[in-house]
Amino acid sequence: MASSWGNFLKVQIFGESHGPAIGVVVDGLPPGESIDMAELQAFLDRRAPGRGAFSTARREGDMPQFLSGILNGRTTGAPLCAIIRNNDTKSADYAALKDIPRPGHADFTAALRYNGAQDSRGGGHFSGRLTAPLCIAGGIARQILARRGIFTGAHLASVGVVDDSSFDAASLTREQMLAPGMRSFPVIDEKAGEAMRAEIEMARLAGDSIGGCI
Repeated sequence: MASSWGNFLKVQIFGESHGPAIGVVVDGLPPGESIDMAELQAFLDRRAPGRGAFSTARREGDMPQFLSGILNGRTTGAPLCAIIRNNDTKSADYAALKDIPRPGHADFTAALRYNGAQDSRGGGHFSGRLTAPLCIAGGIARQILARRGIFTGAHLASVGVVDDSSFDAASLTREQMLAPGMRSFPVIDEKAGEAMRAEIEMARLAGDSIGGCI
């Protein structure tokens, strides 16, 4: 997993799951673009933990603090830096990960990459927590692109053996593309969503986990 991406728009994430904060630097944003902070926060709230039965129990506000790149609600053209403070950390719960990596997680990969010096608390730099700063970058880019008539949408295509309906690529409207993201469980077919939730619950009761596709 790289920590930096992009050519024209450069994005770099930093921090660890149980460190003081996580964050992002975005370089290459056009200057003078207004950023609706309420809309950005609503976008971040969709990802934030502790908001539903099918996400991690960790509770975090995920409220970004902008250190540079935005002045009076507009991008300045300089590199944008934002951080999110970590609060709900229970590092003792992860003490065994140094010696017993979790299957399907990056614990073992991180140990090899960093020669055992990695921060293993909560998955460290390889935790799902690091998707929060990516959402800051994505939420800002999303607003700028929307002003240029470019919109993005997604849905949960499958969980285990349960498939959602598919977008009709030949006649997809903007409203249809954005509709799944307006729901608490982002699917096109809500009956498929109910079946997916049942699959997740069965895995949870069995002490297991289950994969999905977007």
